[in-house]
Amino acid sequence: MYSFLREGEFIQITIEEKGNVSGFISRFGDTESDKNNFVEQFFETGKLNGNHLTFTTKKVRASSFAFEGTIGRGPGRTEQEEGYYVIQGTLRRVQTGAGNKTAEETRTVEFKSFPRD
Repeated sequence: MYSFLREGEFIQITIEEKGNVSGFISRFGDTESDKNNFVEQFFETGKLNGNHLTFTTKKVRASSFAFEGTIGRGPGRTEQEEGYYVIQGTLRRVQTGAGNKTAEETRTVEFKSFPRD
């Protein structure tokens, strides 16, 4: 598991055969109807080629995410420390609003692995 955008949010990533990736984002809702409730967005597609990671999520509550970047070792010295692995890259969020108008937000992100028990 990795951190996401805000404290308490996370990404679960599973690397499968042939570089396929599955997982989900668990984040706080940001609309009036789901504010402060968790929203889970499962991956629609995901691929790992070497250290290059891409994924897109299914649309939930008119919002979806797409990521492109890398996964590699971070500053943590052991897997029991935060940041042993780090995902870095570009996260794009697409939201569909009233009248089917879409808005995109793109940002550079870094997600750190949680300590393993």
